[in-house]
Amino acid sequence: MRSHLCNRCGSCVGLSGGSVQFVEKTGAYRPTVTGPIDDALAGLLWKACPGKSFDFVENRKRIYPETPNFHTFTGPYFRIGIGHATDGGIRKAGASGGVISAVLIWLLEKKMIEGAVVLGMSADEPWLTQAFIATSREQILEAAQSKYIISSVNEILPAMEAFRGRLAYVGLPGQIQSVRLLQAMNHPSVKNIRYIFGPFYGNTLHFSSITSFLRTYGEKDYRNISRLYFRYGEWPGNMRVEFSSGRVITLKKFHANYLIPFHILRNSLYCTDLTNEFTDISGGDAWAPVYEERGKGFSMIISRSAQGESILQQMISEGALRFSQIDEQEAISMHSHGYDFKKRGGFIRIKFRKMLGKSVPDYGYRPAGFAFSRYLMEIVISSLFILMGTRFARWLVELFPPALIGGIFERTRTIWKKSTYSVKRKKP
Repeated sequence: MRSHLCNRCGSCVGLSGGSVQFVEKTGAYRPTVTGPIDDALAGLLWKACPGKSFDFVENRKRIYPETPNFHTFTGPYFRIGIGHATDGGIRKAGASGGVISAVLIWLLEKKMIEGAVVLGMSADEPWLTQAFIATSREQILEAAQSKYIISSVNEILPAMEAFRGRLAYVGLPGQIQSVRLLQAMNHPSVKNIRYIFGPFYGNTLHFSSITSFLRTYGEKDYRNISRLYFRYGEWPGNMRVEFSSGRVITLKKFHANYLIPFHILRNSLYCTDLTNEFTDISGGDAWAPVYEERGKGFSMIISRSAQGESILQQMISEGALRFSQIDEQEAISMHSHGYDFKKRGGFIRIKFRKMLGKSVPDYGYRPAGFAFSRYLMEIVISSLFILMGTRFARWLVELFPPALIGGIFERTRTIWKKSTYSVKRKKP
């Protein structure tokens, strides 16, 4: 709870019956013990926590016995392709191609589920995220798009247990890993889940990213926010903040990425799952010039389980999804910078942390064979994260226009992508 291994999935809060709570969601956002915990509850919370360990190898064997393909970078899969929802409204509402929203709506309309666990923005505190169970098309679309600040979806476990009907569940890798651990225990909180979906995952930011962003525009009180978007408008979208006064602030999505090194949740640096490997279907942006230049939104889609592949096939045949299959190497090349950050940098950072005598996550495997130059590169990257995470650095960056700093970060991203292109030809 008090280490950099906590990913704020929310399971300890959801399972505790009120004995664990998040008391500072605009601050450190750490789970805090607020009531009695007996040995049985302590044991359950320990087993359900994915921060300390999640065995990728054993869980892959358990969950995907029929899945024919596997790569260390992509995880298990039936097919990988580029596509989008054919419904223009769904596609426009999504962060990229609207694929996860389209799948949820299709399942709901086919009466294969009665509800979907999704993440929206709080109605009472619109600057914070809040998980809820969507039971209509409108509610699913309300929760569309990525949220880049800390979310704790598994706080909702009691509501999931009490729900009368079948559920689809949408979450980030750490949240899904905890659900998979609970499923292995046959815990009643996850008994209604029939399908699991999730977006690709790069990082999560502390709420300080929002307050810092506002200060650069002269706004001092986040409580004046009436709506907060992270991917508003035409793909790849804009960060957009609407205020009760009527003022609106927008910044290009790629430019808003400048906030990452200054406000990143440290656990993001030790998460090695880029493409949400323990879903039925996962999806993320199709980062390639051929798609980025066309706008409108394109997703990389990965079907992982037999039932995920069945859903994908039916939706394609019915015209609900447009899908063009690509091979493994093209998929890896498209996200080469992400794979380099997660599957190389992540494990190197874990190794550095262990050398310092600190606890590290156990994922059941450890890639080897990294070049010495990659270790040197990681020393530079990790040093920058440490320096940029200081109060002085955060204060300093607020003195410059976000568009200026964001433009530098966008160019840096392009250079990084080109420098990691060879990752597709090298296994870790």
